[in-house]
Amino acid sequence: MSNRSISNFLSVAGFASIIASIIIWATQGGTDKTHEEKSHGERFGIFVGLWAPTFFILSNRYNTAALEEENN
Repeated sequence: MSNRSISNFLSVAGFASIIASIIIWATQGGTDKTHEEKSHGERFGIFVGLWAPTFFILSNRYNTAALEEENN
């Protein structure tokens, strides 16, 4: 797998993490749940959202490596 493909995959994973975070946070914060269940769902949504910066940083690194390969 090329560095460019890995970079693209990680970018998609970063955006998917953001979307998943919003969906988890919104669906787990319902009014029919106990305070503990609602809090757990909100924290899990935030946790998933924290993956996005890691994916984007890794994507940037692989993109840089792909550009260096093209220049050599």
